[in-house]
Amino acid sequence: MNVEQALGRARALGLGRLDAALLLAHRLCQRREWLLAHSTDELDASVVAAFDDDCRRRADDVPIAYLTGEREFMGLKLRITSDVLVPRPETETLAEWAVERLRALPLARPRVVDLGTGSGALALAIASACPQAEVTATDASLAALAVARANAARLGLAVRFTAGDWWSAVGEARFDLAVSNPPYLAIGDPHLPALRHEPHAALVAGAQGLDALAQLVEAAPRHLTGWLLLEHGWDQADSVRRMMSDVGFRDLETRADLSGLPRCTSGRIAA
Repeated sequence: MNVEQALGRARALGLGRLDAALLLAHRLCQRREWLLAHSTDELDASVVAAFDDDCRRRADDVPIAYLTGEREFMGLKLRITSDVLVPRPETETLAEWAVERLRALPLARPRVVDLGTGSGALALAIASACPQAEVTATDASLAALAVARANAARLGLAVRFTAGDWWSAVGEARFDLAVSNPPYLAIGDPHLPALRHEPHAALVAGAQGLDALAQLVEAAPRHLTGWLLLEHGWDQADSVRRMMSDVGFRDLETRADLSGLPRCTSGRIAA
């Protein structure tokens, strides 16, 4: 079987052309563009078998990042396992905003915390763009922290990792900026069946999807001297702004994601 025949078989399983090409290029340890110039190259039986298995799993909604073991986020190539949520392009909106806020702070060594870091995507993007920042990343999952630590070591980025549930992971520490992409889907959300291979705890937060966001906001004033930036569902911006206002946050602002949907909200609290 040659390259083009393998790709055709993948498409017959229902895979899109891009997914099929990414998976085959991964198995061949080549760039996707290589396939175009080698469409008639014969494939080893072992490669065909592994590729067929990847295609069947992808057809069952297993994320591409779990099959290839990597995902790019803010220009950083992250290793990804099924212990962590796959970083989404929407979350780059949050990362870019956090970097923008940090660069505007008149501080030589701003203290930053990423709560519920997962793969480490946000913390590592911030550490890469703002090397002067002292970045801490937390997660309740030890398996997720292992993934994040490995990403930091491979990328050579200095981030402090600590285990615990939201703010409890940092004790009495205070920060100039906090960022989080917490779970915000509601129990029974219609998108969940397609996300069944990703960690449930990183996706779902109560009957309305607001439980984790409420925990983060409620305790934030005890740990912050500046900004809190949160990712949330497209229909949760008003609820998040209301929660933040109720505990004393000011200068509230919501930004849209790449699809134009209200996806991130920030606010500032006085020291």
